Amino acid sequence: MQRIAIIDGTRSPIAKGGGKLKQFQADILGAHIVRELTTRVDLPIELYDEVIMGNVSQPAHAANIARVIALRAGFPESTIASTVHRNCASGMESITDATNKIRANDGEIFLAGGVESMSNIPLLYNKEMTGFFDHLFHSKTIPQKLNTLLEFRPGFLKPVVGLMSGLTDPISGLLMGNTAEVLAKDFGISREMQDEYAVSSHQKAEAAQKAGRLAEEISPIVYDPLKGAIMVDDDGIRYGQNMKDLAKLRPFFDKRNGTVTAGNSSQISDAAAAVVLMSESKAKELGLEPLGYLSNFAYAGLDPNRMGLGPVYATDKLFKKTGITMKDIEIIELNEAFAAQVLANQTAFASDAYAKEHLGLAKALGEIDETILNVNGGGIALGHPVGMTGTRIVLHTLKELRRRNKNVGLATLCIGGGQGASLLLEVV
Repeated sequence: MQRIAIIDGTRSPIAKGGGKLKQFQADILGAHIVRELTTRVDLPIELYDEVIMGNVSQPAHAANIARVIALRAGFPESTIASTVHRNCASGMESITDATNKIRANDGEIFLAGGVESMSNIPLLYNKEMTGFFDHLFHSKTIPQKLNTLLEFRPGFLKPVVGLMSGLTDPISGLLMGNTAEVLAKDFGISREMQDEYAVSSHQKAEAAQKAGRLAEEISPIVYDPLKGAIMVDDDGIRYGQNMKDLAKLRPFFDKRNGTVTAGNSSQISDAAAAVVLMSESKAKELGLEPLGYLSNFAYAGLDPNRMGLGPVYATDKLFKKTGITMKDIEIIELNEAFAAQVLANQTAFASDAYAKEHLGLAKALGEIDETILNVNGGGIALGHPVGMTGTRIVLHTLKELRRRNKNVGLATLCIGGGQGASLLLEVV
């Protein structure tokens, strides 16, 4: 099975929700990054077979947002485009969908990516208010309309927060943060352990930002043209983050007995990312030097209440498909949805008992070497724009492999609703 060449990729800076990129709807933000990438890659835009974009909170004004992004970015009308949605793995789904199409000879050159403007997830009318409007619209006479207006109550104006609805699993009824609380209890993960992990994420991200490692994958964006203000760096990283400051935060999801706080969880953010893909043979034919290759991938399902363990289940499937073991992996990007979730995965990967009971294996998948895990920080420090993150960690894994002169990387994440995704990446 032929490897898929990832020719190049880029992303926007990741902005804190409600911050510098809040004025950009997802289609505008995505178009900016797609345009930047096609400008950098030395290919006529007419050669692209399709644009595939992952997006979770798809805006009402931009149905099939991938098509809107493609046209805004300058693709010809003849270029097809499709939008994919697999919650937190949407940015990976775009890449693996393109991979499947290439391997099925259903196109040769694809642009894939992910975008999310979490700042622009709307407030919605509740059922009482929509019922009131429906009654009012169907009132024919003035007396009927007056009687309907008298039915109005101030409570009708209480909005449904789209962001919170989207982060709530309808099957388990749990907010994603509450699923992290489940894992903290299952694995005996303390508040202190979670805060220590969060501090580490910020420290690593701070060091990476100061060293310019993150800048290598970022395309700056003008966010205030009148002032000439340009965003060049991720702005969620808290320099000098420490345990004392994190200890001041109260549990957010389980306010009585919980340990998961805003400080040891990923941040609400806005960002876009994209990559260009083709078969390895096509890259050689065109004389292009790829950034790296997607060798194989796997998705897996699991208990929605414990969705954070998705990387364990997906990596198990990936190892079975490829014969790769943990000893072969030289860099790991495991998305930091929550500190508790990452710590639970570390324990589960290394546990013979967990492997036997839940995966049907004779022994553990293998202990994760912390020196190769999320080496430049992750979602806790950088942010987690849900539709974009999957693309970001693929791009970042390849960049870091090249920096370290290593070859094999694992990009993996948990998926709200009880799934996991794992991609095997190579640079040689």
